[in-house]
Amino acid sequence: MNKSSLRLAIAVGAAFIGCAFAQQYVYPAKGQTPDQQKKDEAACHTWAVEQSKYDPANPPPAAQAAPPPTTATGTKPGAGVRGAAAGAVVGEVAGGNASSGAAAGAVVARSASRRQNAAAAQQGQQQAAQQNQAGQQAYQKARAACLEGKGYTIK
Repeated sequence: MNKSSLRLAIAVGAAFIGCAFAQQYVYPAKGQTPDQQKKDEAACHTWAVEQSKYDPANPPPAAQAAPPPTTATGTKPGAGVRGAAAGAVVGEVAGGNASSGAAAGAVVARSASRRQNAAAAQQGQQQAAQQNQAGQQAYQKARAACLEGKGYTIK
């Protein structure tokens, strides 16, 4: 596992752990019966889902961004050719050896292309995790507002 994958796994894990601790405690401040509390919590769940467009019982699937077109080596098509052309020019100007410059340029360009593809994938996963967390927060806020309106204390 490379460093960027490890950082992403830690960030996603921390987001899920943070959500697990976001439990709300509901106290029937006006003497509501347990049956009434169950009915009120069910009604507030439905209302919070409608308001927040997020259902914690049925969270949206992780959004998968369309992967950029890549070659068998995981690089963008043409990255090696463009790098080889640039390397040949530099190799010819700097040391009179265009072929070794071309080879080095191709390697560097392919490596840079792989890093860019990995960074784009990581950014997409982070955005999906942030959207999920924002949906959870909106739901919790809407649910708390509903229950407080029905006479419950929320912590």
